[in-house]
This record gives sequence, C-alpha cells and structure tokens, in this order.
Amino acid sequence: MEVIPQNTKFVRFADYTLDLQTAELIRNGEKITLQDQSLHILTALIESPGQLVTREQLIEKLWPAGTYVDFDQSLNKAIARLREALGDHAEHPRFVETLPRRGYRWIGKVERVDPEPVLAAREPAVPVVNQSVPPVVIAPKTVWRKQRISLILFPLLLGFTLVLGWWTYHRLNSSGGIATSLPIRSLAVLPLANLSGDREQDYFAEGLTDELITDLAMLSNVRVISRTSAIQYSGTRKSVPQIARELQVDGIVEGSVTRSGDRVRIRVQLIDAPHDRHIWAAAYERDLKDVTDAEATAARDIANELRLEITGPQQARLTKARPVPPEAYELYLKGRYFWNKRDESGLNKAIDYFQQAIAIDPNYAEAYAGLSDAHILLFAYAPVPPAMSLQNAKAAAERALYLDNSLAEAHASLAMVIPLVSWNWEESRKHYERALELNPNYATARHWYGDAYLGLMGRAHEAVEEIRKAQALDPLSAIIATDLGKNLIFARRYDEAIPQLEKVLELDPNFGLAHYWLYYAYTEKRKYTDAFAELVKLEPMLGHPRFLAEKAFLMARSGDRTQARKVLTEVLQISRTEYVNPAAMVYAYSALGENDQAFVWLEKAYDEHLPFMGSLKIVPALDPLRSDPRFSDLVRRVGLPL
Repeated sequence: MEVIPQNTKFVRFADYTLDLQTAELIRNGEKITLQDQSLHILTALIESPGQLVTREQLIEKLWPAGTYVDFDQSLNKAIARLREALGDHAEHPRFVETLPRRGYRWIGKVERVDPEPVLAAREPAVPVVNQSVPPVVIAPKTVWRKQRISLILFPLLLGFTLVLGWWTYHRLNSSGGIATSLPIRSLAVLPLANLSGDREQDYFAEGLTDELITDLAMLSNVRVISRTSAIQYSGTRKSVPQIARELQVDGIVEGSVTRSGDRVRIRVQLIDAPHDRHIWAAAYERDLKDVTDAEATAARDIANELRLEITGPQQARLTKARPVPPEAYELYLKGRYFWNKRDESGLNKAIDYFQQAIAIDPNYAEAYAGLSDAHILLFAYAPVPPAMSLQNAKAAAERALYLDNSLAEAHASLAMVIPLVSWNWEESRKHYERALELNPNYATARHWYGDAYLGLMGRAHEAVEEIRKAQALDPLSAIIATDLGKNLIFARRYDEAIPQLEKVLELDPNFGLAHYWLYYAYTEKRKYTDAFAELVKLEPMLGHPRFLAEKAFLMARSGDRTQARKVLTEVLQISRTEYVNPAAMVYAYSALGENDQAFVWLEKAYDEHLPFMGSLKIVPALDPLRSDPRFSDLVRRVGLPL
C-alpha cells in the first residue's frame, strides 16, 4: 500500500470515512464518538497503510516529554477502544494488525475521497414529524415517583463507589500496589531502541543502554544482568516472559532513544516480567550535554519504584555532577560500542575513540577506564599482543582512579593488570574487593576475581563459586561459561567440567577457548580419542607452532613418546625463526618426564612475564614438576603462596 499524500483531507475504508485534518470519524453520515488518543492512533496508522508504526512512535505522538503515565497500559486501552469502535478484533483483524512487542500496522483497504460528497453527507437532516402519532404525556405522579427513586438510589450508589474506591486504594497502597505485589529483585535492561531514524546512531542507543545498566548495577538488593547477555535480545521477537525465563529475572526495563540534533529523548518502562505487566514508565528529555543526568535520573526513579535503598556513595555516583563535553561523550560511547565487539579491529578502534575523548576532556575518568579495558582485551585477543598493552592498561586505570576513585571498572582493570606487570597479588585483591564493593553487580569484576585471583591462589572451589555468581549476572556470556569449565578442571572436577564446556559449544560451536579447555579436560580424563578430535579444530586459533607443541603433549600423555619427541624436534626448529609460546612446551616436556627441558621453558615464560605463570599452582599438567625444588622457587618468585 502507498503512503497517503499529505494534502489528502478524507479517506474511506469499508463504510467509514476519516477526516485526516480534523480527526473526525464518520460512518454512514454519522460522527462516531471516539476519544482523542484512539483517533490520533487511527490517523497515524492510516497515513502509512501497510507499514509498521511502532509503539514508541505512537507513545511519542500521544504523550509529550515529561508526561508520567503508564504509557503501555494507556496505549493498550486506546487501541482496544479503537478496535471496539471499528468492530475489529485483535485475533482476526480487518483493519489493525498487532506486531507483538513492536507496534501496529493498518491492513485494511484505504482510498481517497473527494470532499464534496462527504460534506454533503454530513449535513444534518431535517427531522420528519409523524402527525398521526399522538405525543406521549407523562403523568405528574410518575415524574415524582422517578425523582424519589433517583434521590434514594443516587446517595447509595455514590457511597458504594466511594467505599469501593477507598478499599481499592488502601489495598494497592498497603501492599505496594500492583507494581510490588511480587518484589522485583532481579532486572534485565533490554537494548534501548534507536528511534532517531538513522542507523548511524545505533552506537548512541547502545551506549545509553550500557550507562543505564551500569547505574542500576550499583544499587543494593537487586541483581542486574550484564550488558553482554542483554544485548543478545536486540530486535528480538521473544515475549517478555520468555526473555525473563531465559535470563532468570523477574523485572525487565525497556525503552527507546530519540535524538534530534543536540536534543535527546529517553523513554523507559519497568515491567513485571513473568506476568508481562507494566509497572511504571517515564520519559526524559535533555540536551546532549545533560544526557547522562537523564539515565541517572531514570535509575534513581526505578530504584524508588522498587523501594530500593540508595546509599550515600550510590547517590553520589547517580548524581553525576561533573559535566562532560558532548563531543567527548559521543566519542566515549563510540569507544564502548567498538570495545564490545571483542575483536582486534574493534579494540583498536575503541582505543582510538577513547584517546580522542581524552584529548577533548583530559579529566574524563570514564574514558581512561575504557582505554584501560581496551588495552587489556587487546592483550588477550590479539594474535601477537602489542608489547606495551599491559603498561598502557595500567597507566590508564591509574589515571582513571586518580580522577575518580569510585569507578568500579577502573578498580577491576587495575586489579587484572597489576599482577601481570609486577606479580603484586595483594594489591590486586584489594582492587577487586573495592570494585565489588562499589558495584556488586559488575559481572566482569566477579569473573576476573574468581578466574584471575582466587583460582590462581589455589582456592579453586571458591573460584568456581565466584564465577557462578558472575554467570548469574551474565548468563549468556560464552567466556564466563568457558572459564567456569576451566576452573572446574583446575579443581579436578572433570566430570563437571566436560558437560559445562559441551554446553558452551552447543550455544556457540565456534568458540575456540571452549574447544581448547574441552580438549584439555578430555586429556586429563584420558579420553585421548576425543581430545585429538578437539585439538584438530584448534590449529587456526593456536597457530601452527603452538598446535604442534600441544600435539606433542597429547601424544606423550597417550603413550606415544617417540612420536611426541619427533614433533617437539620440529617445533624447536621452528622456534629459531618464529615465536613459540612456552606454555605448551612446558606441558609436553613435563609429560615426557624431561624436567630439565621443562624448566628451561618455564624460565623463558618467567622472563617474558607471561600470564601463564600465574597458574603454576593449579594446572594439572604441571603436577609431575611440583616435587622439584626449582618449582617451589618459581612459585615464590611469581609471588604466589607456597
């Protein structure tokens, strides 16, 4: 269907005529009484027949910024009234088709109508009086009887209405109302829809989603799902109850962002997820320079709606008094957008955007924290990590905390980096604990604290429990699920580790780290055929030299020592011209019982300050070396408890 031209005055569908300029609906010459909101919805749908009109577009059309109503419930009622007036049905529509959780579409046939016939049809007809029918005369006694009945019934009805209203009000308020009949103690913030009409603004909507998640995550007594899991529902057609079941939450926050120049409008709503029942909604309109205040205010309003206590430090963080230049804020959002890509190209772009933001505002603490995070992940994801990645990450995190010591992200970044630079595990612990004190819902901090501190300290079972907490905050994260499997291996719980890693690969068959740790778990379980099958898949990820070294380790473990030594000879030849990661060489020589060679490669790893050295206490492959005094000396030099 074509869009109705703007100069059209009248359109017809079935036996209805709509005046697009006055929003009057006429049927067979008679005006149909319909509330303004329903008429405006009808006009909006008919002006774009066959096209989706989103719920957000309708809400913005009906309620201006600053209006505080339950938008969705009010919209649903207006749609229901429109359908009733048109004799339409949601299940079998003739005119208005519902697209679940997205909006509505006009599916009826629409045609333009000349004004003259319509105006003529609307002229009031002269009533014809039938003189043969005598007028009806009401006796005075009958009138008095009716008046007396009315005088008696009216006070009774009024009293009943007041009592019912008081009872309903008291019932709702004494129990917290509909909104809190079932306390919400877990939330997921779905990606805010970009309604700016420009796909280039997707980064802006995603960035504000991240900011809202971060603000809500600081609140006490509520579990907030991490961005990594929530973002996977972008553009989903799944129902709110289904999303809630998958994320194991009882509250959903969703909404939209509309940007026009330097004006930004954010609309958010809180939903009782299991029942798909709207609790609260609001719209916030700000200049771009004040947009962080809008999402911080939204977080405070949601906390108040859920009756959550906001502590002094949390209130201070949500106030966000320090202004940020709009240009710097936009660059920061672009940096976070590409940081979330989690690949080498995206991380390099993120670093560039964070640096541009810092150039505009040298005191922008969040941009320094983002820069630190980007360097950390670049060290982890790049095939050949830049030599200065860790030093740059440490410097950026320290600068962020100098500017704002309340940034949980910066504390977690510094906690991760410090041991890799200086083996200072005690300082690392302090920063992890501070990060979790500031933001107990920060999944990355819990993940790293379990995987990169508790586990490496030899506290494997505690590490598993901490990573499970991180997984509850980010249930769809492949890396958290994989590191849970890895730490189950380090705890020697192989029968739990294998199904955990298999589950990761069911969701993402191409996730390389899950294949690697599954190969390793199979090796420790002596399921060598399965281990070889997994290892073969890993050559593209590991690179040829590392793949050969792992192959030699597996051959030695399976009893083929002669072939293992041949493969190691090949790796040694390659090492003359290419870099070979010492870790797999240590594993292979340890499996062959050639301890002297194993320690040669361990010393190389120590000199290169490789993160692998942090796992000396827990990796099962190093068990044959633990009784050697040289091993205890290495553990001491790396700063790990003996």
